[in-house]
Amino acid sequence: MLQNQNLLRKAIHYYNDPEYFSLILKIGLPITLQNFVFSALNMASVVMIGQKGEVAVAAVGLAGQVFFLLNLVLFGLGSGTAIFTAQLWGKGDVENIRKVLGLSLRLSLGAAAVFFLLAQFLPEQVLGIYTTDARVIAVGADYLRIFSWAFFFFAVSFSYMFILRSTGNVRLPVIVSIISLVLNAFLTFGLVFGKFWLPEVGVNGAAMAVIIARGVECVILVFATYSTKNSPAAATWAELRFFSWEFTWKIMKPVIPVALNELFWSFGITTYNIIYARMGTSAIAAMNIFGTLDNMAFIFFIGLGNATAILVGNKIGAGDEAAAQKYAGRSIGLAMSLGVVVGGLMLLLRNPVLSLYNVSPEVLSNAYKVMTIASLAVWLRASNMVIIVGTLRSGGDTIYSLILDGFVIWVVGVPLAALGAFFFMLPIQWVYLLVLSEELTKFILGLRRYFSRKWINNLAQTF
Repeated sequence: MLQNQNLLRKAIHYYNDPEYFSLILKIGLPITLQNFVFSALNMASVVMIGQKGEVAVAAVGLAGQVFFLLNLVLFGLGSGTAIFTAQLWGKGDVENIRKVLGLSLRLSLGAAAVFFLLAQFLPEQVLGIYTTDARVIAVGADYLRIFSWAFFFFAVSFSYMFILRSTGNVRLPVIVSIISLVLNAFLTFGLVFGKFWLPEVGVNGAAMAVIIARGVECVILVFATYSTKNSPAAATWAELRFFSWEFTWKIMKPVIPVALNELFWSFGITTYNIIYARMGTSAIAAMNIFGTLDNMAFIFFIGLGNATAILVGNKIGAGDEAAAQKYAGRSIGLAMSLGVVVGGLMLLLRNPVLSLYNVSPEVLSNAYKVMTIASLAVWLRASNMVIIVGTLRSGGDTIYSLILDGFVIWVVGVPLAALGAFFFMLPIQWVYLLVLSEELTKFILGLRRYFSRKWINNLAQTF
């Protein structure tokens, strides 16, 4: 009893820091709100498309995997450059922040162009990697060709949003994103079902809605950035065009492992989805339905992870490594505790969420079982989000992050999932449980790295 009381006192003392919580809430809450709106409206869009049947759900879900890959590449580039931005902001170096933005834009638009060409000219071949269902491929290919026009808007918006966030301006990206997401949901409903005097286009209407909404988002975001007085993201054309091999290498040296991390991890997630899809259309439809609730469950931790990355990066850039270590540790503890709470809520919401879908009983049963297992592991995945994105990356420890997040998925998760699905012929929920073995491995190794303090690197000192 006495030992437990001592542990409680230590925990209270460790978290007795109003400044930490003030900063986490100031940065994390707007990001959480943005992700909540995104997840809620994404769920609404999936429900709308779900009224067209499970083929439509599977087709749009698999077409979305192409954007998922691009999204992770953009996230890798954005979060990689944001490592520098956060530390440079702590140092007060606006000139180099704007040069980083220019480099980020070039890299992001280049990635968008590659994925756009694949979506335009090889959509059937790309979707054929995931499924052999001709109906799903046909519907998904038409959707993907239309949807891919939005890739360039995403690339520009991502670059500016990461710079704005890492310099403390989280409000503008959130406001603009919410406007875009609400417009997207409105247009999706109108174009899918022919409401609000809009033509009924069916599933392809959802793709058209994304193009319009993301185009509006991009224009408003850029206009508002340059209308804000002294915004560190308001780079001049000359600053955006700046290029030198020395500067580029300084940035790319830690960014390349982050980009590779996201690339390897995204291909791993794509492989999981290939495994699910090869198990049958009902299995992949169940995983897509589960994904909507899973996205909602993780909104808190995306906000916490991003806020931690900004705070830790700022502290390292300012030369306060002790505070960086302490801030990261507090966030990891919060992620574990909140993960247990959110997992419990996820259990309670299974039936209400599943009742919204017009799919077969088999799909609903599979989704229910997967949700049950996933809810018990929310704390584990949440902790890894904060350890990898919020701590190791923000400290410039990108090579270890690559090993932890980009390689473990291929060494542990993918082989076990493939064995479970195709050798032991396990049902979808047990295959998903094998996937979670990857998360446990990352948690153990990541926590050891945090306590070693080897992850703290002041990159801002290189300028």
